[in-house]
Amino acid sequence: MDGDIDQSKRTTLRRFAALGAASPLVQIAGASAPDALAGYLTTTPGAHFSKIRDDLELGTGETQHHLRSLERDGAVESRKDGDYRRFFPADRFSEFEQVALGYLRRDTSRGMLVALLEDPDATASEVAARLDVSRSTVSKYASELESAGLLSRADGYAVENPETVLLLLVRYADSFGEGAARLAERSPDLLEYDPG
Repeated sequence: MDGDIDQSKRTTLRRFAALGAASPLVQIAGASAPDALAGYLTTTPGAHFSKIRDDLELGTGETQHHLRSLERDGAVESRKDGDYRRFFPADRFSEFEQVALGYLRRDTSRGMLVALLEDPDATASEVAARLDVSRSTVSKYASELESAGLLSRADGYAVENPETVLLLLVRYADSFGEGAARLAERSPDLLEYDPG
């Protein structure tokens, strides 16, 4: 059984290390865990510590050590996000994009943003029905998204900087799940072209 776990861990690390080796994030030769971390963050920016550790099947201490080293070397940066610390490839994302990625990593917030990108005229009740949550839940998350600068509630709900949020959802759709993948397929229809 332990051999299966070790083999699974090695396979996971190799897969993400290949991405890390192709990434300009890290130049540490022969260090598979740092390369795997860099590769993982290239495809899953904004992931929090526990998700990184669990997805890469690393130990807590090992994950802490390598993330600290990558931050110290300037390959990775992080930001506090409520109870989480989220990690990003260094110098790749604006503050708005980092905040957006943090909220896109949360199921309900992401669901709301996806719903509003697909139907900008959706009401709170329609969003709640689509996500199968209460209207008070939608109101709570809408308040958080507004405070974070991702949503305006001035006249109904409107996603702030929708092109940027849509681009992040499409670019990292595989790391967000089914709703984002579905949105990515529809993204050309959602973009408006205004030559004037």
